[in-house]
Amino acid sequence: MHPHSIVPQVRFDGKYLSLTSFKRDGTAVSTPVWFVSDGGRLLVRTDAKSYKVKRIRRNPHVRIAPCNASGKLRGEPVDATAAILDPSEQTRVDRLLSRKYRIDRILVLPIYRLVQRLKGKQTSGIVATLAITAASPTTPPVSPIKTPPDRAAPLR
Repeated sequence: MHPHSIVPQVRFDGKYLSLTSFKRDGTAVSTPVWFVSDGGRLLVRTDAKSYKVKRIRRNPHVRIAPCNASGKLRGEPVDATAAILDPSEQTRVDRLLSRKYRIDRILVLPIYRLVQRLKGKQTSGIVATLAITAASPTTPPVSPIKTPPDRAAPLR
């Protein structure tokens, strides 16, 4: 099996992908993102200074699921691995995303950026491209959540 191939049973259609990365304490943080399938991987473009990229640099384990624009899941989450691609791939990924989201880039993206600016959230202008590969069904799921030691009540 090719190292970048997505498991055939896992299918990601639609415009939005819920990308869940994990904080140091194991807390899950989900974000709906635009994505494109390419060569058995899901490609995502995001702000290089975002917390999601910082979390992925520290821990590449993520969970992905189809979702709507607000992040409401439309399918079961799947364990996956995210990698930050070399900046030389950004132009190709931008072309793929532009083809898929042609109308959205014209109508939705400017409104989204305006809302973010009004909220005081501005991007760094530096882009990171993520390549996400779903885990195979034979790969045991990785639990990013650290379970605290058993805190049973002391005996009296």
